[in-house]
Amino acid sequence: MTTLRSTLSSDPTDPPILVCGEALFDVFPASSTPVGLMLDARIGGSPFNVAMGLRRLGRPAAFLGAISRDAAGERLMQALVDETIDTGAVSRTAARSTLSLVGLDAQGVASYAFYGEGGADRQLPAAALATLPPKVAAIHVGSYSTVVEPIASTLEQLIEREQGNTPIAYDPNVRLNVEPDLTTWRMRLAWMLPRCQILKVSDEDLERLYPGREVEAFAAEAVGAGVALLVVTRGADGASAWVAGEPRRVPPVEVQVVDTVGAGDTFQAALLARLSELDVLSVAGLSDTTVLRQAAADALPFAARAAAITCSRRGADLPRRNEL
Repeated sequence: MTTLRSTLSSDPTDPPILVCGEALFDVFPASSTPVGLMLDARIGGSPFNVAMGLRRLGRPAAFLGAISRDAAGERLMQALVDETIDTGAVSRTAARSTLSLVGLDAQGVASYAFYGEGGADRQLPAAALATLPPKVAAIHVGSYSTVVEPIASTLEQLIEREQGNTPIAYDPNVRLNVEPDLTTWRMRLAWMLPRCQILKVSDEDLERLYPGREVEAFAAEAVGAGVALLVVTRGADGASAWVAGEPRRVPPVEVQVVDTVGAGDTFQAALLARLSELDVLSVAGLSDTTVLRQAAADALPFAARAAAITCSRRGADLPRRNEL
C-alpha cells in the first residue's frame, strides 16, 4: 500500500502555488445613518482569497494579477506583503480598483454587484508572464478573470504553455453581473476541462450553466476530458467529489453562519494546501489513481472544515493552519 507523506511546514525555498486573477474590495453595508449607509470594505476577490488562504495554511504562494496604484490597491498590496505572498508577478496600473457591493440574505448567503468596468484587475498584460517565479508547484485560475479581457487572454497563454507540465486547478465562480453571456462561461469551462486536473464548481454555477442537467452527467464529461479530481460544492449540503472517476460524498460541517463570502475560495485553498502537504500536488501524483484517492479522503474533509470556519465570521477571513 502506498503511504502518503505529510509535511505540515513548508520550506521557504519550495516552489509556490501560483494563483492568478482578480483582487478587489468587497463592500458590505454596515449600518444605516439618518442620511445614508455606513460601509465596511474588506480585501477580496476569488483568486486573491485563494492566495491568502494558501499562505495562511502554510503553503508558499505567488499572485499573478493586476492591482491599482490607488488607495485600495495599496491596501491590497500590503495584504499580500503581510501574508508573505510573492508579489513579483503583480502588475501595477493606474486603473481604478474594482469594488464588489455585497448583499446578504437571511441565511448569510451573499450576492454581489460589481463596479469594475475598466478596473485594474482586468489589466493584466501578456508581458507579465515573463515575471513569474522560475518554478511553481501548481497553478490556480478562476472567476471572472478567465472571461474578461485582457487578463483572460493572458491566462489562456499561461495555461497553454504550462498544461501537462504543471498541475492546473480551476474554479469558474460564475459572475453573470460581470459577464452576462452564459455562452462565454460555457465556452471557457469546456476549454478548461481537458487542461485542468483539479476542478471545483458549485452546484449553483452548474445550474446556471446547464439548467436541468444532472450533476452526474457533467461529472462524467469532466472526468472523461481528463479532470482527475472534481468537486461540486453544495453549500449546507456539503459537497460531492469524483476522485479518478470514483464518486465520493463530503458531508457538511455544522457551523453558525455569519456569511458565505469566501467559502468556496477557502475550500479550494485548503484542498490545494492539503494535497501539497501530502505531496500529491504534482502531475505524477494527480495521475496516480491509488495515491490520489488516499489523499482526497484526507483533503476533502479538511477543505470542508476550513470553509466552515470562514462561514463563521464576517467576509473572506480565511483560517490559519493552527485553527484546523
